[in-house]
Amino acid sequence: MEYRALGRSGLMVSVLTMGTMTFGGKGGFAAVGATDVAEARRQVDQCLDAGVNLIDTADVYSTGESERIVGEVLKGRRDDVLVATKVRMPMGPGPNDAGLSRQHVIAGCEASLRRLGTDHIDLYQLHEWDGVTPLQETFEALDLLVRAGKVRYVGLSNYAGWQLMKAVGTAVLHGLPRPVSQQIYYSLQARDAEYELIPAAVDQHLGVLVWSPLAGGLLSGKYRRGQQAPAGSRHLSDWDEPPVYDQDKLYDTVELLVEIGAGHGVSAAQVALAYILGRPAVTSLVIGARTGDQLADNLAAADLVLSDEERRRLDEVSAVNLLYPYWHQAKTARDRLSPADLTLLGPHL
Repeated sequence: MEYRALGRSGLMVSVLTMGTMTFGGKGGFAAVGATDVAEARRQVDQCLDAGVNLIDTADVYSTGESERIVGEVLKGRRDDVLVATKVRMPMGPGPNDAGLSRQHVIAGCEASLRRLGTDHIDLYQLHEWDGVTPLQETFEALDLLVRAGKVRYVGLSNYAGWQLMKAVGTAVLHGLPRPVSQQIYYSLQARDAEYELIPAAVDQHLGVLVWSPLAGGLLSGKYRRGQQAPAGSRHLSDWDEPPVYDQDKLYDTVELLVEIGAGHGVSAAQVALAYILGRPAVTSLVIGARTGDQLADNLAAADLVLSDEERRRLDEVSAVNLLYPYWHQAKTARDRLSPADLTLLGPHL
């Protein structure tokens, strides 16, 4: 297993992270999975044996049940693994049971610590933008948690480019904990993150954790043009993350993944994961699975090396169109582009 520094921090994390959205199966998350404690323990053992050292969860996953299961299976070996969780989403009916106010951030952290059965969270992530709470208030709350030893590092998730930069700027301006990472959706199904979020990560030295790198299973090779979706599949039905706007492009991408995978004797899923692992600023992919066999296949992607030609073909079939002002910059600013700019514009010059 390869380990990479998380942003500009000294924290080293495995290139694959164990995701736990399937743990619990309560409420709307039942559509994702319903992994119980026994199966969760088997999957955690599988990941740790493969060298994974980061487990990612969130308070909102199955209304806290995912965190509780993670805490249960890590009893006696908490120090062997890093734990990341998140705060922001509604955790109750009250007006202060959601958001990123000082009240909710601190209360949310305390509740997560109790469910996880630990005295600290290694990476505490702001799960979603809160356009109502002042950023300084949020980061002052995080500062209190860091100084109390309850949180080691701070990250962001699902922020737009301008929101990300405003958050980083606020933290730096006021001497508060600077985010070391962002967790974002990024896959061959939709490379929207390349417009702003990847360049920002390169420019600001932020680590990138990728959720749903297989697009909720759409890139697994099980969804093919002209074929019926596999039995029990949840996508394009009762779970709509991520949305699919261009099915033809998706199917073209899947066909190429299957072709390249056949050439290596591996699954389409492994090719899709290996591709994203080789993209600029990407630190780790958050992978989850309903079964041990699926998990084993995903874990094997850490060892897959794609050729430059294979990457070029995948780039081409999944390429994003240059929106304004990027097409204009590709024409008129090419003489003064930074490494961050080139992550998007480089192939168009």
